[in-house]
Amino acid sequence: MAPKFSTIDEYIASHPKDVQVILEKVRKSMRKVLPAAEEKIKYGMPALMLNDRHAVYFAAWKRHIGLYPIYRSEAPIEEELAPYRDAKDTIKFPLNEPIPYGLIERIAAHMKRQAEAA
Repeated sequence: MAPKFSTIDEYIASHPKDVQVILEKVRKSMRKVLPAAEEKIKYGMPALMLNDRHAVYFAAWKRHIGLYPIYRSEAPIEEELAPYRDAKDTIKFPLNEPIPYGLIERIAAHMKRQAEAA
């Protein structure tokens, strides 16, 4: 059975130190753009809630950091996301490559615009 976490801090602390550093930077990158977003654990993953309806999730896996759901759109950001696109609405950043924190900020801004338009 997977561990259950009450906070994002608990979730991050459950990972190896090198991954903890990455998760904290991912979190800070998203919070920089979404300072008012509420932090929750949903579906066992950290989530930043946008106006109580929409969420941006992030999670660490064995070989990558995932962001979910990053819906496909006609926005210019899609070209930047292409190398990281995986199944359906998933973005995967391999742990053996530099994490593009600036792109993560742009993803958060993109998600914020989509949530505001909904």
